[in-house]
Amino acid sequence: MNSMVDWFFNKSGKWQEAYQELREIVLDCGLTEELKWGCPCYTNQKSNIVLIHGFKNYCALLFMQGALLKDPKKILVQQTKNVQSARQIRFFDIEEILKNKSTIKAYIKEAVKNDKAGLKVEMKTTTEYEMPEEFQSALEEMPDLKSAFYKLTPGRQRGYLLYFSSAKQSKTRMDRVEKYIPKILENKGLDD
Repeated sequence: MNSMVDWFFNKSGKWQEAYQELREIVLDCGLTEELKWGCPCYTNQKSNIVLIHGFKNYCALLFMQGALLKDPKKILVQQTKNVQSARQIRFFDIEEILKNKSTIKAYIKEAVKNDKAGLKVEMKTTTEYEMPEEFQSALEEMPDLKSAFYKLTPGRQRGYLLYFSSAKQSKTRMDRVEKYIPKILENKGLDD
């Protein structure tokens, strides 16, 4: 146990008992406890394997390379369609954790085995993401915008593409594109 992470387990909240149980299960698998992204993160030789986090209706173990796991129990959840590698096991009460300890440990051990073997999820390239027609038109009409967009990091490019394409209506997509043109020209990402 890492004392720098204790505050997470000691704070009051709905999932505290469940968090503590998950902590014991994960640590029993021989991982190192660290604090990352404000959550307990468990590593194997500096590789992030799994973290514990919670939401209003559930708490979860998030496997960083969960897409590689075999998932014989069909319990892994892809948070959104755009999440490529991470997968969650969600728990809605502590009883689920207690009755599935051996399954949880088996998934953690498989994740560690995959990490030791150097396996990584093959990520989609930026060109594989949908390019909304409205943004494509803007890029064609503004050479400076096109140049600036392709100078952004792949992650920033994907952020814009996902945000623009998530709007259902063309007008909304166009409004988004117009709003963010100045940021793209300043070499900034969506959230910078």
